Amino acid sequence: MQKDKKAEVVNELVNKFNEFKYIYITDVSSLDAQKTNQLRREFFKGGVEMEVSKNTLIKKAMEQTGKDYGALVDTLKGNTALLFAQDGKTPAKIIKAFRKDKDKPYLKGAYIDSDVYIGDDQLLALMNLKTKNELIGEIIGLLQSPAQNVISALQSGGNKLSGIVKTLSERPE
Repeated sequence: MQKDKKAEVVNELVNKFNEFKYIYITDVSSLDAQKTNQLRREFFKGGVEMEVSKNTLIKKAMEQTGKDYGALVDTLKGNTALLFAQDGKTPAKIIKAFRKDKDKPYLKGAYIDSDVYIGDDQLLALMNLKTKNELIGEIIGLLQSPAQNVISALQSGGNKLSGIVKTLSERPE
């Protein structure tokens, strides 16, 4: 590969690393062309971009972003495919579903909004991550619950209170 072509690839990767907060590094080396294309289609359906590049170019791009990828750089050995996503759990779900009867794609590591996950054993943890919208929904649900309890208590208590007042007013003195 010519030097100017390498610089172009590095610049494209730097742009992707800066654009996406969720980056997975996987190994798809043992998949044949048909399985790889099938995997690419699944990622495309899920809104995940898959890029295959040389490890040295990926390392250069990571260095140029100025972000701390920690031990993720050490996973850049052998065949490497990068996954860029808008949320942290979609790539993990697709990988898990695709691996029903295979051991590939193998998860080398992931960079999730400044946190680094290393190893294939982290796949389940990545699948269980909550998205921003899920967390907001849970917080709203927790905040609504006490208010709903107070309102329902006041509504039911209003009937009881009026009954008590009516009974007291009807009582002979």
